[in-house]
Amino acid sequence: MHRRFHDPSAIQMCTLMNIKTGGCSEDCSYCAQSSRHQTGLKATKMSPVDDVLEKARIAKANGSTRFCMGAAWRDMRGRKTSLKNVKQMVSGIRDMGMEVCVTLGMIDQHQAKELKEAGLTAYNHNLDTSREFYPNVITTRSYDERLRTLDHVRDAGINVCSGGILGLGESDEDRVGLLHTVSSLPKHPESFPVNALVPIPGTPLGNRKMVPFDRLLRTVATARIVMPATIVRLAAGRIALTEEQQVACFNAGANAVFTGEKMLTTDCNGWGEDRVMFERWGYYPMKSFERPEPKQAVETTVPPPAESEVAAQVAASS
Repeated sequence: MHRRFHDPSAIQMCTLMNIKTGGCSEDCSYCAQSSRHQTGLKATKMSPVDDVLEKARIAKANGSTRFCMGAAWRDMRGRKTSLKNVKQMVSGIRDMGMEVCVTLGMIDQHQAKELKEAGLTAYNHNLDTSREFYPNVITTRSYDERLRTLDHVRDAGINVCSGGILGLGESDEDRVGLLHTVSSLPKHPESFPVNALVPIPGTPLGNRKMVPFDRLLRTVATARIVMPATIVRLAAGRIALTEEQQVACFNAGANAVFTGEKMLTTDCNGWGEDRVMFERWGYYPMKSFERPEPKQAVETTVPPPAESEVAAQVAASS
């Protein structure tokens, strides 16, 4: 399935920058940036536009073709100046020939339209886990609110980037539920990030162990089967994987990574390290705006699966 819809040797290189750190009012139990947790992280104001553009130039020079920006807050209400600055960042990065993605919490239809007009390629808003398990992780934002933001993004013509976090204490059934929800959206997301929880001291999940690798690998493989043309991205936690484990994920259908100096608040695999791995195993960076072009639309060749079918794929991968 992966070879049918993708060049199996091409890996999308993405770099993520935290443009506004800490001080978030949400209570996400995994996040160091919540003001409700005592993690020692210092809250900052938004980075100046020129500083962000310089980081994007460095990322491009190192081989990244997508630059992603995250801001720690609940939503964009009352943030007209921040939105103006983000739009300048988006247009400036697009002028470099790079794809650009942002994650700014919840946005409405008008904000999504403004970001689209600025040239935004994709908007990240993860569902994190299944609807059933979600209240165990977050109480300040509902599952339906997350889905509404995805609706606004899709309706504005921006690519949807939405994935999950593994290792929150969820079951296999919850991972199936996440995949079922994402693959049953009106249109498959352009990208599906697979995050492995990085336990951060001071958060409610700070003492958890990383998800077993076989669960992460099966999630990657199942995502590839039920969303054939979607970019499946290894995100947070990749730094804890061995080189061989990363290659196993690429063989199972992953075809994007975060690379560079840092993730939002955690360590990230560096460009030099990834360059060596790619050369050793025969991979190369995906070009900007390079997308699979199947002969028929995904929605007609692979209809959204029933949840039982997703579960069957997980069982088959065992």
